[in-house]
Amino acid sequence: MNTTTDRADLDMMMAVRQHGSLALAARQLGVTPSAVTRRLAALESRLGVRLFQRTTRRVSPTAEGEAFCDRATDLLRGFAALEGELLERRAEASGPIRLAATMGFGRRWLGPELASFQTAHPGVQIELQLTETLPDLAVAGFDGAIWLWDAPGRHAGEWVSRRLAPNQRVLVAAPAYLTQRGAPRTPDDLARHDCLVVRENTSPGGQRFDHWRLRRSGDEAPRHMAVTGPLVSNSGELVRDWCLAGHGIMLRSLWDVAPLLASGELVRVLPAWSMPEADILWLAPWRPHTPKRITLLVDHLVRSFKGQPWRPAGRSAR
Repeated sequence: MNTTTDRADLDMMMAVRQHGSLALAARQLGVTPSAVTRRLAALESRLGVRLFQRTTRRVSPTAEGEAFCDRATDLLRGFAALEGELLERRAEASGPIRLAATMGFGRRWLGPELASFQTAHPGVQIELQLTETLPDLAVAGFDGAIWLWDAPGRHAGEWVSRRLAPNQRVLVAAPAYLTQRGAPRTPDDLARHDCLVVRENTSPGGQRFDHWRLRRSGDEAPRHMAVTGPLVSNSGELVRDWCLAGHGIMLRSLWDVAPLLASGELVRVLPAWSMPEADILWLAPWRPHTPKRITLLVDHLVRSFKGQPWRPAGRSAR
């Protein structure tokens, strides 16, 4: 004797509730009304509860029947998602991917990797929007974002996050500036130096870019340093040019300045100190089933950036 509830039972229950009629449910399922009647009676007998009230005019779910159908809805969605995932695994990745990313990293490092991924998966179409303000990804229709700091107010149940690569923001200056002004020995010395500020997001309540949070390895909490200087811009590239020209000290992501450090055009200032929480992240709205093309892209980016290609060969990750 069958004592389990299978998918056919779930489909039958949903059809009966939807139509309020055994005959119409049978028509939808492609079986005879007597087959639906027998199956429903057998299910109620196994469960020991009445699932539908039958009258001459309508079949209506009982409280137990409503609870059964609510749970059946979730199970049937799960079946559909599983089938879709298995079918997708058999096929080549295809379809659109819409992404957001920060300006500098998106242009310098992400753009080439997206082109490489698309070449390997020609059925995928990628749209990348470069911005310095993280959009509401779900509302704006983005599949995800490659971002340099976590989303403010992000709730774990609404977002998916994955670290693509470790990163630091470090203090740097041109040798000519340090020759002229001297190198700071402690974070407090920054108050006597020209600090070049990148003001990338000026929205109310946004991050204060003239307050640098610096942490030394082994310290539990960072130090907050208010800095000033004669040159401020919303362009990180322009601030980098000012720094190279010897106009002051800059706090900048390692991915942006590592080649300049390797060449000696810039040098680390206060090398024991850096700004925490600057890792490169994949952020995406939560969804019950992630399309194959998205999963493949994120895996590709993890492989590409895990080794931090911006670092000189032979250097450690931290």
